[in-house]
Amino acid sequence: MPHFTADAARLNATRRTHELASLRDGGTHVDLVVIGAGVTGAGIALDAVTRGLDVLIVDAHDIAFGTSRWSSKLAHGGLRYLATGNVDIARRSALERGILMGTTAPHLTHAVTQVVPVQDRYTRGQKTAPRVGFLAGDALRIAARTPSATLPPSRTVSRQRVIDLCPAVDTSDLRFGYLNHDGQLIDDARLVTAIVRTAAGYGARVVTHCRAVEAHGGSVVLQDELDAGSSPVTVTAGAVVNATGVWAGKLDPQVTVRPSRGTHLVIDAAKVGNPAGALTVPVPGHTSRFCFILPEQLGRCYIGITDEDLGSDTIPDVPEVPDSDVQWILDVVNQALAVDLTTADVLGAFAGLRPLVQFNDPDNGADGDAPASTADLSREHVILTGDGEDANLITVTGGKLTEYRLMAEQTVDLVATRLRDTGATPGPCLTTSLPLVGAPGAPGVREVRSSDLAGLPDSMIARFGHEAPDVLRTCPVDRPLEPVAPGIDTVRAEFAWHVTHEGALTVEDLIDRRSRIGLVDTDREACLATAQEILDAVG
Repeated sequence: MPHFTADAARLNATRRTHELASLRDGGTHVDLVVIGAGVTGAGIALDAVTRGLDVLIVDAHDIAFGTSRWSSKLAHGGLRYLATGNVDIARRSALERGILMGTTAPHLTHAVTQVVPVQDRYTRGQKTAPRVGFLAGDALRIAARTPSATLPPSRTVSRQRVIDLCPAVDTSDLRFGYLNHDGQLIDDARLVTAIVRTAAGYGARVVTHCRAVEAHGGSVVLQDELDAGSSPVTVTAGAVVNATGVWAGKLDPQVTVRPSRGTHLVIDAAKVGNPAGALTVPVPGHTSRFCFILPEQLGRCYIGITDEDLGSDTIPDVPEVPDSDVQWILDVVNQALAVDLTTADVLGAFAGLRPLVQFNDPDNGADGDAPASTADLSREHVILTGDGEDANLITVTGGKLTEYRLMAEQTVDLVATRLRDTGATPGPCLTTSLPLVGAPGAPGVREVRSSDLAGLPDSMIARFGHEAPDVLRTCPVDRPLEPVAPGIDTVRAEFAWHVTHEGALTVEDLIDRRSRIGLVDTDREACLATAQEILDAVG
């Protein structure tokens, strides 16, 4: 396993310029090029570099630009998949959730209380199915050896307890409730950034805003997206992994990704009484589909989620949210609320595209006509290898965020097999016991005492973990603890750290991915000037 260097984990404009210059010098050969810096590509880069491989990860846009920033911010234990008979996915999800919360990123994850109100308005199946599912989830948690201190067991609670956790619930026919605990991320894009930086600390090369315009088993042609007039760069590689998610078909004709649009709404948490639990509301006509009102950072709640077929003809970089999705979500959650949420309460909305896979080659597993609904398509991930001159091009897509580490391990196992044929000697997978930067026990992070955290905003500690003292200590701008805009709990030191250590190169990188301020248009406008000021000062 290579040595971790804290300085190498610093991603910034200077680092990117150096990496590109090194590639332009010509003759660059690496063991592995990973295309796509979402959670899957980031996990692959980390797994591969810690096995001793020379790794380059590139993205046409930014870290966590695509689906990886549009999730529900949950590390699911797989209950929905258990309810639909996908026991293996549920089992794997519970195991990976335990690794993520206990070892990989305990600083970025915590238990979220899920609250299912039992109200007379629902069918018998909708009233009983959640309790049966929660008991099955307890069995999965125990089998995965996730301690109850991390995720407490489910239980039945009183009517008053439901009201205490979710004050906006309609009490007119409320009987009691069910409580369960699942994993929640402080933010999905922050997790991906931590994975990429950890990979960089072990020696991976990271180049964002650099598009792979061609990819074959033995080479990748790259174009700098921040310098349109620059000439393309060709990098040769022992293997190339296409981890571009819903865009995987652009590089690999074997597969068509049929995206499912999952929409979330953003509201002020005060509109629903600043809930301490995630209210879980059955979707009419279903016993295994729910909408959630999730308490989130910045005093917001996210409400979702839809499952709508987008089709595979045109896949946008940033999906739009149609009015029909907004109204559908409001109609579902309003069933259980004493307040009546309207479109006027929606501060923002975002949609992510789940990569659901259909094979173009019948010999690879196609089974005739496509399912009528994306809800019927498998959430399994697939790993495909090319043939002929593309024999070393490997595509991984599908799956879910919680299983990113397992997907990476399986992909790099295949890469390692291919590279051993050329004489390389990659080591075993180490990521089940590897903390990310900012986590307790992470490499390159000094021991943090409670006194080191004194005076730091709680929100900063939640987002940066054991790196929080360094965010303030190394801040190169004045007024480091001043909010970037009135009413926003992000401070100037955080923006500076995003630029000096987390590879933010543009205002959009700062506002839309390193922080999530941009989910609300008025907040975005309020902090644009500060973002540009800090980017100009330290970028």
